[in-house]
Order: sequence, then C-alpha cells, then structure tokens
Amino acid sequence: MNHSNAFERVLPNFRLYRLKMVAIIHQTIFLATAILLIGMMVSPSSAAVENEFDLSVLPDKEIRMLILGDSLSSGYGLQEAGWVELTNIAFKEAGKNIVIVNDSISGDTTAGGVARVEGSIERIRPDWVIIELGGNDGLRGLPPKVIEKNLTSMVERAQQAGAKTMLLGIKIPPNYGRSYTEKFEQVFVKVSKKTNSPLLPFFIGRVGGDPELNQSDMIHPNDAAQPIIRDLVLAFLIEVLSAE
Repeated sequence: MNHSNAFERVLPNFRLYRLKMVAIIHQTIFLATAILLIGMMVSPSSAAVENEFDLSVLPDKEIRMLILGDSLSSGYGLQEAGWVELTNIAFKEAGKNIVIVNDSISGDTTAGGVARVEGSIERIRPDWVIIELGGNDGLRGLPPKVIEKNLTSMVERAQQAGAKTMLLGIKIPPNYGRSYTEKFEQVFVKVSKKTNSPLLPFFIGRVGGDPELNQSDMIHPNDAAQPIIRDLVLAFLIEVLSAE
C-alpha cells in the first residue's frame, strides 16, 4: 500500500473539515457576542424599574387581560413559574382583581397571531390584549413590512372586538445587518403610534444577553430571569392601567 498517496487523498478532506469547523466557531462567537451587545445596549431606565412599583395605584375594578406571545412568555424550558404567572401572583397578593390569561405558544409568529387572535378573544373576552410576537419573525429575516402588517392586523382585530391593546417589543441579534435590525425595531414603534397602543420597547430588558439570566441557547430567559421580566412588565402595566 502506498501510504504517501493515501495521505495526499485524505489531506484535502481534512483541510476542508478544518475550515468548516473554524467557520462554525466564528459564527457561534459572532452570535453570542451580538446577543450580549443587545443586552448591554438596554437603556438604564429599562433596568432600573425593577421592584420600583406600587400596585395600590392600580384600578380596583376587574380587568381581564389576554397575552398572545411566543416562547418568551409561554415559559419555555422553565422549571418554575414564568413571568406571566408571577405577575398574576403579584396582582392577587396585592388584592387586585386583575388577571392575565396566557395564550402564548412557543415558536409562534405574527402570522400565527393573526390566525388565532379572533378565536382567542372570543374565548377569553378580555378587556386588554397584550401582543408579544415578532421575535421569531425577526430571527427568520421576515420583511419588516410584513411583520408590521401582521401586528397591525392583530391590533385592529382586537380593537374591533372591543378590547384595548398594548405591545411588548423585542430586539434581535444583528445577523441580517444593521439596516434590517433598525427597521425591525421600528416596526413596534410604528404599530404603537398608528394604533394608539402603549409599547414597552424591549420587554425583557437587561435579561437579554446575560449568561446568568438565560438558558444555554442564550435566547430563552431562565428561571432567575422571570422575576426581573415580571417587574419590568408590571411597571409598564401600572403606567398604562392607572392612566385609564
């Protein structure tokens, strides 16, 4: 057997394998860094609201809220209560007759939200509809105009059914470039303005990009992050509901 010829045949394959592995490693590092940067870019005010809320200012009347969300609200991968359940517990402990009915589905998109929003409203009969969708659309590179159209459709259908609406926005890693990322984030602002729906721009706040507050995929918040998200959303809800 000619070992020299065998080595020459194997070497190109080895070089190709090594190049592929290096590319994968670089891509992984880039994604992790991008997510970390998103967390660092959160404004100080977003992080500072933790535990700085007074539930006594909330209305005493009964308020039923419906949230249409994705894995960030459905409790994906959690061992304990997610932020929606923790928020309901906070309402109950404060003696408030306010409840959030969680109709979030892991992996859901704005198109999925459009398809089920009317059925969910008919079933739950909410006073408010909270829309937390769009993140999966952005991760897949869906055109921002399509995301905007779907979110607008959801809001308008909810309002036509007699419910008030609010939006929980999200940010994504800059995988598709700065232009796409900026247009994606502006989608929530545009829909908020044209439908008169209150907006929490980045509802997971400083949780984004923090290894201590995310699961191993660095996308889904872990159990330790849930009270932080609860507090961020609670502060937002207090501002919106107390203004009624």
